[in-house]
Amino acid sequence: MIRADRDRRDIMRNCDSQYGRMRSVNISRHSDLALRTLMLLAVGEDRGDRMTAAIIATSVNASASHVAKIVSRLVELDLIASRRGRGGGLAITDAGRAASVGALLRELEGPGEVIECEGDQPCPLARNCRLRHAFVEAREAFFATLDPLTVADVVRSPTRQVILSLDPAFSPTGGSE
Repeated sequence: MIRADRDRRDIMRNCDSQYGRMRSVNISRHSDLALRTLMLLAVGEDRGDRMTAAIIATSVNASASHVAKIVSRLVELDLIASRRGRGGGLAITDAGRAASVGALLRELEGPGEVIECEGDQPCPLARNCRLRHAFVEAREAFFATLDPLTVADVVRSPTRQVILSLDPAFSPTGGSE
């Protein structure tokens, strides 16, 4: 019995090190910044502030070009609106406020697996691995847990107060109040 357990553990360790890389159930930096962008816009709009991608980039400690790509994607998804010129800037839409965090993450993260089994050296267990299927279900459960939560929910108190109390670089006006 003990030997069988040790053999199973060795097989899993070998599959992990030789055939794939385990990733924890995390969201990408892109998705993280997209959520933070929506949160900043929601709180800023409540105060009547207009933000730009550059202000958001400074606020979330990211490059302006990275945030600009995220803003473009959020505009495509109709979660934020962008206006050019005097009085322009970014604003969260009603759809953005009502967006499910789980659905948004599914869209931004795209299809994928928690564990990589089909890489350069595919795992010999890949086609019939129960663990792989369990990870797929766990990823979906992660998103499903976030489905009832909307962007509007995320920026309610106490989060709203924390966002407003952060250093000036994080404020919607970029510290120019």
